[in-house]
Amino acid sequence: MAKKPPFTIIRGGKLLDAAKRQAVPADILIKGDTIASIGKPGMAAPAGATVVDAKHRLMHPGLINAHTHGPGNLSKGLHDRWTLELLLTGSQWVGIGRNLEDKYLSAKIGAAEMVLKGCTAAYDLAAEFPLPTVEGLSAMAKAYEDVGMRCVVAPMVADLSFFEAIPGLMDRLPPRLKKDVEGFRLSPWKATARQMKKALQGWRFKDVHLAVAPTIPHHCTDAFLVACRDLSREYDVGVHTHVAESKVQVIAGYQRYGTTLAAHMDELGLVTERFTVAHGVWLDDDDMKRLGDRGASVAHNPGSNMRLGSGLADVRGMLNRKVNVGIGTDGASCADNQNVYEAMRLASMASKVQSPDWQQWLGTDEAYRAATEGSARALGMQKEIGRIAPGYKADIVFLDLHHVNWIPMNDPVNQIVHTEDGSGVHSVMIGGRMVVEDRKLLTVDLPKLAAQAAASQARRAPLTGEAKKLYEKLETVVGSFCPGLAKAPLHIHRYGASHHHH
Repeated sequence: MAKKPPFTIIRGGKLLDAAKRQAVPADILIKGDTIASIGKPGMAAPAGATVVDAKHRLMHPGLINAHTHGPGNLSKGLHDRWTLELLLTGSQWVGIGRNLEDKYLSAKIGAAEMVLKGCTAAYDLAAEFPLPTVEGLSAMAKAYEDVGMRCVVAPMVADLSFFEAIPGLMDRLPPRLKKDVEGFRLSPWKATARQMKKALQGWRFKDVHLAVAPTIPHHCTDAFLVACRDLSREYDVGVHTHVAESKVQVIAGYQRYGTTLAAHMDELGLVTERFTVAHGVWLDDDDMKRLGDRGASVAHNPGSNMRLGSGLADVRGMLNRKVNVGIGTDGASCADNQNVYEAMRLASMASKVQSPDWQQWLGTDEAYRAATEGSARALGMQKEIGRIAPGYKADIVFLDLHHVNWIPMNDPVNQIVHTEDGSGVHSVMIGGRMVVEDRKLLTVDLPKLAAQAAASQARRAPLTGEAKKLYEKLETVVGSFCPGLAKAPLHIHRYGASHHHH
């Protein structure tokens, strides 16, 4: 006979009612990993149910990070002033010498930070060089599983290097550097597609799903983009890609396709309700309408957009055109933290400096919804997570109402977005199981994690030193060529390109 799933009853807490902007006293009954019912304080529970005391706690659904990069966690704080294009140039330096253990470790550091800061699920675009491997993807998935967090892991893939993808950049490199950059070449796309198919076919993780991430459209040949589209259809998984993150990308798109990147991907049939655009800072109105009409999502990463100087995304324009918007932190080499409370706060703030029309600003209710239901939909998990409601997974954050962030409590939605910074997180439950309790992460030994990270740094140091020197040489070329491109008015590229539209 199958063992009956255990019951848990949460008593004495206050449940966030975002629509009413109130915290309402309520008890929550959980069966196994799923919320069974929500009732008045003192509601009946089956005999033998485990009792969780939530007195002086505000309960809200686990936050969901719509866009991060697990491999970035070992490189947090490595660099300060870099644009997206310099970050891409530096990817060899920051990612060099990674073995399986490093891939596991880097993902684990990020997952540990996220759950400690109230985030219970993430969309992780994970890169391996020169192509994704089943072992690497499984190591990263295992890290999330060991921490106890949900995740969608998407191998970030391309068949053109950054230097091949930006028209005219290779020609700017002196011969010596050109030769060095040859080493950055990626595997032919058929080999990469084979590896992804292998991973999708044999995937065995319960709470970690796979998706496909053609990293940046013009870093992929059309044949490869179509292969990614077909894998997504065949295995019913998401497609996640960096679209119009920087102005340089938009210009490269016009030069390559004579259209916007989003229009080109739509022509190839990639833009569906499974499709997530990361950033979308430079999407135009037609792009937004196209995404909205197809039921697609944008992962909005306001911190990263500022940190890399990419710009301020027009979230109001997206919402007006029915685009689903989630909120992400982006990776730790351009965030440099994994704090979704901060990402919500920045989403609110960035919107408020964009126009004097205060009625158009993003409200805290919209930022909160984006980081929960919006992100859940981007992950393809909107029926399971993002809300505290019967039938949803019991992913619940308990904020300490005696923490100074909550003294006094006036409007819980405003305060989750504008006041809370992660330091008020008392406990975190994922699938009915406590992962963080009384500010302690129960699934990870942090001092041991610190020692492992230090050992990894030391082991890779000889390689990173060399790679950094090469980065510094390339920085001078890329650092003058790309801003030069970005300073030109967009309409010149838009109309200049239309003559040689392929």
